[in-house]
Order: sequence, then C-alpha cells, then structure tokens
Amino acid sequence: MAVPATALDGRDVDAALPPGRLAALGLQHVLVMYAGAVAVPLIVGRALRLPPDQVAFLISADLFACGIATLIQSWGAPGLGIRLPVMMGVTFASVTPMIAIGQNPSLGLLGIYGAVIAAGIFGLLVAPFMSRLLPLFPPVVTGTIILVIGISLMRVGINWAAGGVPTFTQVVDGRPVQVPNPAYGALDGLAISMLVLCSILLLTKYGRGFVQNVAVLLGIVIGCALCALLGRMDVSKVGSAAWFDLVLPFHFGMPVFDPVAIVTMCLVMVVVMIESTGMFLALGEMTGRRVTKADLTRGLRADGVGTLIGGVFNTFPYTSFSQNVGLVGVTGVRSRWVTVTGGAILVALGLVPKMAALVESVPLVALGGAGIVMFGMVAATGIRILSKVDFAGNKANLFVAAIAIGFGMIPLVAPAFFHHMPEGLKPLLESGILLASIAAVCLNVYFNGLGSAEAARDDATLAAHAAEA
Repeated sequence: MAVPATALDGRDVDAALPPGRLAALGLQHVLVMYAGAVAVPLIVGRALRLPPDQVAFLISADLFACGIATLIQSWGAPGLGIRLPVMMGVTFASVTPMIAIGQNPSLGLLGIYGAVIAAGIFGLLVAPFMSRLLPLFPPVVTGTIILVIGISLMRVGINWAAGGVPTFTQVVDGRPVQVPNPAYGALDGLAISMLVLCSILLLTKYGRGFVQNVAVLLGIVIGCALCALLGRMDVSKVGSAAWFDLVLPFHFGMPVFDPVAIVTMCLVMVVVMIESTGMFLALGEMTGRRVTKADLTRGLRADGVGTLIGGVFNTFPYTSFSQNVGLVGVTGVRSRWVTVTGGAILVALGLVPKMAALVESVPLVALGGAGIVMFGMVAATGIRILSKVDFAGNKANLFVAAIAIGFGMIPLVAPAFFHHMPEGLKPLLESGILLASIAAVCLNVYFNGLGSAEAARDDATLAAHAAEA
C-alpha cells in the first residue's frame, strides 16, 4: 500500500513522514506501552508456575502478536482495521479469568488458548452489532468494571513488591502442601520496590516529554540496576537465548475448547470491544476524523482478528492501549504510519528471544513498585470515568456501582465463597471482573433501562477521554 504524499508534520492521519522520524516516533510508542505489554505474559506465566524459558516464550509471542494486531488495526486490510494511530496490546481485563482457567488442572494453558481463539471468532461475528450493545455499557457500568479490574490486579502488584506469593504448593507424600515463601516480605525486597515506586513518582513529577511518558519503564530499569548490583538478578539465560527465532502457532500443543471457559472469555471480549469503541471514538475526535459505523465495525473486527491471532500464536486477547491514545494527544502527531512503524518494531522484538529472556529475568521486586503504579492507574481510570456519572440526581447509579463492586470483591476477600458450586462454573465465579460486569449490566438495565444509541456513543467517547486523559 502506497503511503500518501501529504504534509510531513504528522498532523494528518495519512501523513507521510521521513523514515528517521517515523522510526523515532514509532519507537516512542513502543516504549510507552512496553511495560504494560509484557506485564500480562509475566503475570499469567508466573501465576501458572511456568518454567522461565516458557515465560520468556510467552513474552516473545506477545510482542510478535502485538505487532501483527497493530499492523492490522493501523495499516488495515480488506474489511479490517480502524486505520487510525492505534497501538494494540493484551488487555488487563483478561488476566484474572485466564489465571482461573489456567489453574484448572483439566484445562491449563491450552484451555486459555482455546477460550481466546473462540473469543476472537466471537468478536469477528458480533463486531457489526456492537453499536447496538453500547446502551448496555454507560459510564456507570464501564467505570465500575474498570475500577474492579484495577483492584483485582492490585493484588498481583502487591505480591510482586513482597517478592512473589506468600506460600508455594509442594507435593509431599503424594499430597499438595502449602509451604511458606521465606523471601516473602523481606525488607531488602520491599526497599527495592519502594525505590522503583519513588523513581517513577520523581520522573513523573520532574521529567519532561518523553522521559515522563516512559517513567514506569525507566523505574523498572533503575530497580533492575540495583538488583544486579546486589546480585539479585540472574541473567544467565539471556546469554544462552538465541538472537533470532520464529514464533510458531500452537507452540504448546493444540488448544482445548471448554464451554464455560469460552463463555467467560467471550464476556471479557464484550468488555474489551466496548472499551475499544470508546477509544476509537475519542481518537477520531483527536485526529479530526469522524468515526462511522463502518469504521467501528472494521476496528472491532480487527480486535477479534488480533485476539484470534493471539490464541493461535500462544498469547492472549488484544485491545487498543489507552496510554498510546494519550500519547497522540500529547505529541500532536496523528499519522497512523507512526503506529504502523511501532507495530513493525514489535514484530521484530518478538523474533528476538534474547529480549524476552531479559524481560523474564527481571526480579519480581523490581516489578513491584511499577505494578502498583500500573494497576493502580487502571483503578484510577475507573474512578475518573465514574466521576462523570450523575450520582446526585440519579441515586440508582449508587446502587449499580456499589453492588457491582461488592460482587467483584467476592473472589478477592472470600475465595471459598463459591466452594460448593459446580466445578465447571469455577472460571466464571472466580473472576471478580466478570461478576462485576454481569451485576453492573443487569442492575443498570433494572434501574435505568436502555438509553439511545447516540447517547451511548457520546457516553463512550466521554469515558474514553477520561481514560486517556
């Protein structure tokens, strides 16, 4: 596809830029999203107790699929792609459900991939009808869901800061036994996590431009440097990792298709597509290009295709990254060819196992401070969206948010709450995000009914502006 010969300042969506500037701006987009992009495979891989080489492979696969999904979304293909400056990454909304699926002994990682592939096909099929579902997801619903996502993920960040998990499962005399983690809560680990957190705060306050935008990534680098000085960072696997390797489909085996896991991930896909719709509408306003229903359909189809590709190439569901939408507003560079370049860089990074091995070697305590910031910002985004909701004039919204948040907290504060429910429902019932989503949607319809499609479109745009601001 030929690049249009338009203005070189990058302020037009189809603007062509000099190769050097394209590379620099594309790399900036990659760095802004990098910490968030690699966080999900790290969380899932370590939660499932995968060996380090498999976690490293998950990171490579994720970067590779991120790049492919970004190219489809920004560059476009027949019937696919919003063709706006969008960077795609794994959605945090899928983390808790995927861990619940993966920890089911009969499903494991292959059960996750089966559910992700099915969710991608589901996304492709429902993309043309998503505008009709928008009235089900006003800001009181989306804000509540995103808040619960952030709170659910915060447990991961806090455990990272403490050095892992409080207990390990070991098999003794043929039986699983919980053994305390002696490194959990060690003072030196807590100090490193606090250093990372303070570094991010200092860079955010005193940094300017690009440095401020990559404060989380730089904070992790500072934490890694200290860990290396203290002998707490093992990079031996980086040296043995290959410089180049292909990411092949079904690396771990053929996927397992479980009905409950599929329904769970399809519900996640609906939330992802609603979030993407808001991002697309906001980005259309920022770039001066009105997003039509046909554009939305192409963009949401690309979400579905990206998720399908994720399942095939051993990774997870994809959505547009809000931090990169925010970067478009900060820099004023609206050319989609910048994110196309970013997508190409991600594909290249995914083919370099040494890079994935380096990321996998990052100690948990170095990720801890950053995790608290990243996941806390997800929760704060939900709060910002809820701040646009009319709670004073419509007290029913208080019930929607309050009860849905309560449902979302059940798996966190009372893990045995659904102990007597059927085993097949565990992936659904152990996901606070999905419980909160179902409760929020049902309560909102009960109290507020359904609004118009146009009002829902405006609400989605406002919510997306709040998320990327």
